[in-house]
Amino acid sequence: MKNAIYCCFLALVIGLAFLFLSCSSQNNEIYRARADITGAEGSGVSGYAEFVQSSKGVVPTILVTLEVTGLEPGSVHGCHIHENGTCEPTFGAAGGHLDPGPYGMSNPDANHPFHMGDLPNLVANENGVARFEHRTSRVTLSDGPLTLFDGNGSAIIVHVDPDLGTTGQKGGAGGARLACGTIQKR
Repeated sequence: MKNAIYCCFLALVIGLAFLFLSCSSQNNEIYRARADITGAEGSGVSGYAEFVQSSKGVVPTILVTLEVTGLEPGSVHGCHIHENGTCEPTFGAAGGHLDPGPYGMSNPDANHPFHMGDLPNLVANENGVARFEHRTSRVTLSDGPLTLFDGNGSAIIVHVDPDLGTTGQKGGAGGARLACGTIQKR
């Protein structure tokens, strides 16, 4: 009886080890995307956002590198991934903050500051340049329910005002849209 239990336990451990190793060896892919950011007409704002997803391990993470120039020195701007991969002159076509759940994108303030597309504020230096690197596991570049490349894509928006990180405060999520870039696979 002891031998049977020991053999079952050993088989379970070996099976789990095999499963873990096979899963981790299949998740070594690196995905890349980029958005060229263009400011509203006459703003002089421009920049880029680069996205690199490393799928090593169980939870994929994306390194977001963003740089924007032409900002007012010392200004602070909310920055988010939005639900539609299109930018129009006023950037309204980009839709709301990317948030596939739990409240969905029908109520943009309900889940703030926990939207899947929320990113840190941009802070411009004395030359009007803002840059950050940020890791997130809230979205993916690979296929799945949190992908940025669903049927209508995604865009990155730089807002006029800072994101206050509060729920239910009108304008607390960055206000008007200053710049936009459509996120494209690389």
